[in-house]
Amino acid sequence: MHTGLIWAAAGLSALTFAVHTFVGGKFVARPLLADQSLPAASKWLNYYCWHITTLLLVAMTVGYIHAARTGAGVELVIFMGVCSAAFSVLSGAVAIKGGINPFRFPSTSLFASVALTTGLAFIF
Repeated sequence: MHTGLIWAAAGLSALTFAVHTFVGGKFVARPLLADQSLPAASKWLNYYCWHITTLLLVAMTVGYIHAARTGAGVELVIFMGVCSAAFSVLSGAVAIKGGINPFRFPSTSLFASVALTTGLAFIF
């Protein structure tokens, strides 16, 4: 595992967290909470899922930092890289289903960059 690239994956995970929290909070979570037309269960379940993502991004950042600092956790790094690739594909698929350009969702490219960096860490 290339330590520098694992640090880069940690940084990209932290960036993804920041974009999710501060940009997404303003443009996604706030409008979701302000929407009066959604059924209450749908609205609050979506908000719950929003926070699951927040916690996941923190955990991924911590996991990558741990791996970069100790050199341990190869399986964890592989798992997080595979999850990042899956999240990127899912983001793109959801966007396409909604008739939206997949790259309009930051999650598509941000998770792809984490996955790519993780993959490169095992090549170099």
